Amino acid sequence: MKKVSLLFTLIFCFQLSVSFGQKDPVVENIVKEATENSQLEKLAHELMDVIGPRLVGSPQMQQAHEWAVAKYKGWNIMAKNEKWGEWRGWERGISHIDMVAPRVKSLEGMQLAWSPGTGGKTVTADVIILPDLADSVAFQKWLPTAKGKFVMISMNQPTGRPDYNWEEFGTKESIEKMKKDRDAQTEAWANRVKKTGYNGRTLPVALEKAGAAGIVMSYWSKGFGANKIFGAYTKKVPTVDISLEDYGLLYRLAESGHTPKISVRADAKETGVAQTFNTIGEIKGTEKPNEYVILSAHFDSWDGGTGATDNGTGTIVMMEAMRILKKVYPNPKRTILVGHWGSEEQGLNGSRAFVEDHPEIVQNIQALFNQDNGTGRVVSLQGQGFVNAYDYLGRWLSKVPENIKAPIDTRFPGAPGGGGSDFASFVAAGAPAFSLSSLGWSYGTYTWHTNRDTYDKIVFDDVRSNAILAAIMAYQASEDPAKTSRERIVMPLDSKGVPGTWPEQRKPTRRGGMD
Repeated sequence: MKKVSLLFTLIFCFQLSVSFGQKDPVVENIVKEATENSQLEKLAHELMDVIGPRLVGSPQMQQAHEWAVAKYKGWNIMAKNEKWGEWRGWERGISHIDMVAPRVKSLEGMQLAWSPGTGGKTVTADVIILPDLADSVAFQKWLPTAKGKFVMISMNQPTGRPDYNWEEFGTKESIEKMKKDRDAQTEAWANRVKKTGYNGRTLPVALEKAGAAGIVMSYWSKGFGANKIFGAYTKKVPTVDISLEDYGLLYRLAESGHTPKISVRADAKETGVAQTFNTIGEIKGTEKPNEYVILSAHFDSWDGGTGATDNGTGTIVMMEAMRILKKVYPNPKRTILVGHWGSEEQGLNGSRAFVEDHPEIVQNIQALFNQDNGTGRVVSLQGQGFVNAYDYLGRWLSKVPENIKAPIDTRFPGAPGGGGSDFASFVAAGAPAFSLSSLGWSYGTYTWHTNRDTYDKIVFDDVRSNAILAAIMAYQASEDPAKTSRERIVMPLDSKGVPGTWPEQRKPTRRGGMD
């Protein structure tokens, strides 16, 4: 008996080693299709160059939704646009800003999102600096001075060189002096604004009510040529953002008494109330159609650039993964969904609405994989506080090619994300949702919400790697015989000894920008 048992043991071990050594044809075909027939460059060109930025409520956002549905249907993937709310409709036009005195120079800048336009006219006026006054009473007395003027409300940066440039070339003494002077200037400017009695949100409105011709600002992103472009708070006069270099020029001229004058033509169109959507694609499951694997990426963007790395790259990763899966794995065991969420930038609104509207899906999610933060290859995956995430994520990752898997730092069980991107909407509802977090490529400085977030910043080799990863993880999650565990960690105590709490599910803003 012992000899027979030993023989069977040896045979079993041999078979096991052979089976582990076998290559998975679906994985091989995913890699082959992604490598030899990639659609990423074409998708990126059509989305970023042709359609452009996707500000919630804009015609370009609606155009993008319709484009995505058409793409999926062309790949024989069921897709639809699902309404979740309404937003202020606004369409960006041309911004043209020129200095006309004391000399003539075209300036680099643009109006902010939702800024009022200039009614098809060019507005020309002097530029003045927000004054440094004693208190809010003195500011109220000064306010009439703003009438008919463009008012500068941002600090003039003392250097237009990023810190890394100083650290490469500067002396220790000059770097220390620069940072000390900048810190003092930043504090002084914050106090200047505080003494008006207003803040960054309410100050432009007060200046507008006082009759200012417009608001001029500069939100430098701490990198050469990069400014962050967000939304305006004014309702009647334009708010424009000007590059650090040109803003500094205007500021110094005004400060030295040379009274710069600018002309602004800002075309913008209010388009009424716009419907807002999520685009949902589906490959129906054959064995467990009511369990779901979800590929996730927000579709909207700010509109200073074209939303290439935030989140055009995440969008095309998930589109490409779905295309590949439909071709090489057309009959998944579980249903594979893709969600392209609207209005992430204003508070995860599209994904929060989906979670609220589809509890029957959320409670049956096998896994959700979200990609958002830039063009780089995925280098981080954590368990989001799900106790057993190491088990199933580890199994699935083991099937990923080594060159894609090796750079990924895994941390289990991790902690639940309370925000940041759309996976958090699902984590809050207790669903196993994970962020495929990517390598930086100077994302925070140069592309995140900036005027430089454009097609040319996409690193397609990294994006292709991410599409392969997403497709394989979705395939593995679909095939896994076991349903994923939702057991959560016990949250650690805070500094006061109070137990932490799991992030709460939050309601979306379903009617936005129309206060």
